[in-house]
Amino acid sequence: MEIDRRKFFTGLGGVAAARLMGHEAKADALEDFLSNELDKKASGGTGASGPGSTFFPPPAPGKKFPTAAEQEALIETRTYRRGAGSLFAGANKVKKLAPMPASPTIVDYFQLRFNNFSNHVLQSAALAKKNGMSEEIILACLLHDVVQCMIKTDHGWWGAQLFEPYVPAKTTFAIRHHQTLRYFEDKENGYEVPDLYRNLFGYDYVPAPHILANYKFVRNHKWYILPRQVTLNDLYAFDPNAKVSLDPFIDLLHKHFRSPKEGLGNDNSPVAHMWRTIAQPDVPL
Repeated sequence: MEIDRRKFFTGLGGVAAARLMGHEAKADALEDFLSNELDKKASGGTGASGPGSTFFPPPAPGKKFPTAAEQEALIETRTYRRGAGSLFAGANKVKKLAPMPASPTIVDYFQLRFNNFSNHVLQSAALAKKNGMSEEIILACLLHDVVQCMIKTDHGWWGAQLFEPYVPAKTTFAIRHHQTLRYFEDKENGYEVPDLYRNLFGYDYVPAPHILANYKFVRNHKWYILPRQVTLNDLYAFDPNAKVSLDPFIDLLHKHFRSPKEGLGNDNSPVAHMWRTIAQPDVPL
């Protein structure tokens, strides 16, 4: 098989990084590279797992990450499911939540239910605003992860469903598909897979088939850049010392979030039950 030398060395972190590798490590890397290229040709897809794959390119030399199998082995060491939302899982005793107003708005949910884990999305929205993103994308950044208070698994789809009746179509498209695009580098637009994902999933993790299929759909969609913009303003919004506030986004919410007069959870929409679940996480049934 003909070798794309440039692609091979880029996967190793550059020629300089390759020079630091021993002969055996180089041979292993070359074998992985050829195997992945062969898989791509055979399947017509985007590659297989392991170092040098399309999904999680190799980290910088000297960094070590768990494998997907090692992460899976930790499941039975926990007392909770990793996909459980933050309102429903925790190592310590939970606190009694403040009651919601009779007709709660999105602002009420931010202040009374999302408040303990909204720092990240506020940072993300502030970054999107600073970077000159459209209002639909600033709104998507503000909302993209708050559904994780209820559930973390497939949170892009859950989040888009939660907000779909109330926000612009471009916003829900961006929220739904940012989940998929996080796994795929797009250096042309400035996105690289963070080490955080190698730690969370394992360095040789391969996304599920529905993620791979969805990537093909989104990559060829006329709105591809929208969820990609969310990933760009999501990745760098984890500053533990950042001072953020919902106040700069209140007008944006009033403008683009169509709050029902009955209140979120009381409007008999297809997702009203999801809002009630967030509002009342201590109800046993």
